[in-house]
Amino acid sequence: MSDLFASAAAEVMQRRAPLAARLRPRRLDDLVGHEELLGPGAPLRTLIEADRLTSLILWGPPGCGKTTLARLIANHTEKEFVTLSAVSASVKDVRAIIEDARRRLGERSVGTILFLDEVHRFNKAQQDALLPSVEDGLLTLIGATTENPYFEVNAPLLSRSNLFRLNELTNTAISELLTRGASREEASITKEAAEHLTSRADGDARRALTALEVAVILAGGQGSQVKLVHAEQALDARAHRYGDDDHYDVVSAFIKSLRGSDVDAALHWLARMLEAGEDARFIARRMVILASEDIGMADPMSLLIADAAARAVEFVGLPEAQLNLAQAVIHLATAPKSNAALTAISRARQDVQSGRGRQVPIHLRDGHYSGAQTLGHGVGYVYPHRSSDGAVDQQYLPEDLLDARYYEPSGNGLERDIAERRKDHREVLDATEANNSEESEI
Repeated sequence: MSDLFASAAAEVMQRRAPLAARLRPRRLDDLVGHEELLGPGAPLRTLIEADRLTSLILWGPPGCGKTTLARLIANHTEKEFVTLSAVSASVKDVRAIIEDARRRLGERSVGTILFLDEVHRFNKAQQDALLPSVEDGLLTLIGATTENPYFEVNAPLLSRSNLFRLNELTNTAISELLTRGASREEASITKEAAEHLTSRADGDARRALTALEVAVILAGGQGSQVKLVHAEQALDARAHRYGDDDHYDVVSAFIKSLRGSDVDAALHWLARMLEAGEDARFIARRMVILASEDIGMADPMSLLIADAAARAVEFVGLPEAQLNLAQAVIHLATAPKSNAALTAISRARQDVQSGRGRQVPIHLRDGHYSGAQTLGHGVGYVYPHRSSDGAVDQQYLPEDLLDARYYEPSGNGLERDIAERRKDHREVLDATEANNSEESEI
C-alpha cells in the first residue's frame, strides 16, 4: 500500500514540477546544446554510452545543463546513482554513502556514482573525506559547480577528476527549448515573444523556461498563444527593438560618447545595450580597445580599468557585472583623451609596410652568441644605466629612419608630463653631445 501511495505522490509531483524539470531529456539525443562534448563521437558522450566514466567535474554557469547531464548519466549507467547536495550534506553523510558503496560493491559487485551538486560548497574536510574513495575507485564522483574549480575544489580531488567546461547555452539552443516548452504546455509562442525570452535568458535554460511557464499562464493556459506582451509581463521587462542596424548604431553612439567625454550619454547607451541583451563581453572588448585608441598615455590607468571590467564580466557575469561595466564607463568617459598611441603605431606600420628601416643598426644586434662579436654585432653599444641620469646619445632607429617621429604626446593628462620628460631627456643628450664635442676639440 505504501508503494502505491508513493507512486501516486510521484505522479502528482511530476505533474506539478516546474516546466524546466518536466522538460528534462531522458536520452542523450534529446539534449540541447553542448555538441562539442555530447554530439555523436564526442569524448564525454563516448564515455557515457560505454558506461566507462571516471570521476569528473562539470563546470558551467547556472542553467547550462549540469544537473540534466548528470541525470542522463544516471539513465545510461548500470552503477548505482546517488545524489547529494553540498549545501546541506555533512561529513557524516559522505561517510554513510561511502559505507553503502562498499557494501553494494561487496554484495552485488555494483559500483556507485555520486553526483555532488554545488561541489564548491564542500569545505576542505568534506572534500578530504571523499578523496580516498575517489582515489581507489570505490566512488565515481560527478561534481557540478558554477565556480572556478581551480579555486574551489581541493587540488588532490581535482587532479583525480576530468574537468569538462560547459558554456552557457546559445540563443539557438534556448529558442529550441522554448519551442519544446510551449509544446509541452500545449500552447504556441510567437517569434517576437520567443526572441524576447531568449535575449533575456542570458544562456540560462532554467530562467527561459520559468519565464515561459509564467507567460503561458498569462496568455490563458492550454491552447493559448504566448505573445510579446505576455513575455514582457512574465519578465517584468519591456522588449527593446534592437535589430542589426540598431546594434551597429547604438555601439557607435556608445563609443563616440565615451570619446567625447559625455559620461551620461555613455551610461545611457550602455543601459540600452544591456536591456537589449547585448553580449556584455562585446561591450567590454570595445571599451578595452577605446582605452588605448582614444585615451592611451593621457591616462594609462584606463586600460587597466577596462581590462578589469572585461575580466569581471567573465568572472561575475550579468546582472552583477553591470556595476563593473558602469564603473569602467564612468572612468573612460571622464578620463583625459589622446589618440597619440593610435597615431604612433599607424605611422610606424606605414614605414614598415613601405619597406623602410629593414637594417638593424650593428651596435643593437644580438652579441651573445658565439662568433657575434667577430661580425661586429653589439660592438659600440652603450648601456644607458652606466650613465648617472640614465640617458646616452645613441642611435636606436635604422639609418634610413633617423628623422622618424611617431609618438607625439598631446597636452592632455599624463602626456603633459611625458612631453616634459622627453624634452628634458633631449636637453640632457644635447648637453652630453656638446661636452663630448668640446673634449674632442681639446
